[in-house]
Amino acid sequence: MKILVKIAVLTAISLCLFNLANSQSSKNARSQGQQSLSEKVQQLLDMNAKRPVMRFNGNKFRDFVKSAPRNYSIIVMFTAMAPARQCVICRHAHDEYTIVANSYRYSQTYSNKLFFAMVDFDEGSDVFQMLRLNTAPVFIHFPPKGKPKPADTMDIQRIGVSAEVIGKWIQERTDIQIRIFRPPNYSATVAILMLSLFVGGFLYLRRNNLDFLYNKQMWALVAVVFCFAMVSGQMWNHIRSPPFVHKSQNGGIAYIHGSSQGQLVIETYIVMFLNAMIVLGMVLLTEAGWQNDHRKSKVTAIVGLFLVVVFFSLILSIFRSKAQGYPYSFLFK
Repeated sequence: MKILVKIAVLTAISLCLFNLANSQSSKNARSQGQQSLSEKVQQLLDMNAKRPVMRFNGNKFRDFVKSAPRNYSIIVMFTAMAPARQCVICRHAHDEYTIVANSYRYSQTYSNKLFFAMVDFDEGSDVFQMLRLNTAPVFIHFPPKGKPKPADTMDIQRIGVSAEVIGKWIQERTDIQIRIFRPPNYSATVAILMLSLFVGGFLYLRRNNLDFLYNKQMWALVAVVFCFAMVSGQMWNHIRSPPFVHKSQNGGIAYIHGSSQGQLVIETYIVMFLNAMIVLGMVLLTEAGWQNDHRKSKVTAIVGLFLVVVFFSLILSIFRSKAQGYPYSFLFK
């Protein structure tokens, strides 16, 4: 009987010691986790104090983005800045991204709940393979908990890469409002001032002969150029700040946006040129009927008809490629 009592007492003591050891180990693990998190945040703050957009390689990406614990959101731009990569819009996207990071860094809403980083392909190709990225630039929001959702990847082909658009997308993902502060750019002011001085000086030198102001052809040309600029989508470029070009799905350079909800800067110049050629063809067709020389009139009409048919077919083909399902085409599909 005494032996059974001793065994029971030893068993109870063992269980108490085992529970105490488990409790102490769990407390140590929690304290180590909290210390690790505080160290990570402090390291991020130190790096962020040096540059608003932190450059990550594979190891830093795994330490600060992929590994837990993490109580902060981090926006990562995946890019390829090296000239050999031939990423045409990466430099422009990086400049706009830096404007957003600078605006947040020096704003009143700045805290340790949001950080900005970038991973260059030449410095972190393993990260691109890990995330299965085959294009650049790409903006991804990594939330404090869980994995990124599809909406955490910014659709730059649809909304562009301007700083205002990036800031709005970040607000949608993190509820942190960033007021964009662009560095002062006096180039437009200087250009307008120089143009005003040039026009004023020209009018002053020709003050005794201003008959050219009554030239109908000159004003017609100015009106047509203005119409070309508006029809081609220059106001869209001014408001949305789309990229100049972007990469297509097969890795090449796309000059025409594949959706009717977006366009590229170079696309506006292409549409402007096509419209100009169509108008030139119509002018030649009109002028052909007023010429006395039959042979010259015939050549002018043929050239005008060629311009109208070919370039109208091209602009119709572009519209058909953007408006999916449009059934009509002419000469080109």
